[in-house]
Amino acid sequence: MPKLPVLSGDDLIRALTNDGFKKVRQKGSHVSLRKGGFRVVIPLHKDLSPGTLLGILHQAGLTRDDLLRLLEH
Repeated sequence: MPKLPVLSGDDLIRALTNDGFKKVRQKGSHVSLRKGGFRVVIPLHKDLSPGTLLGILHQAGLTRDDLLRLLEH
């Protein structure tokens, strides 16, 4: 299983936008994205912890491999 990269909140938002997620709102340092029935909240931190990143991927219905593919774009 590939190791998770260290990403900022902005990097993750860019990757999820490539997958079709749309920004629906921002409240403070948290951004909400939506795609169909999936909704994720991403903190705008410089470095997301691995647990936070995995939780967001799970909520978005994506795998680690999906994330790595999205980051290549």
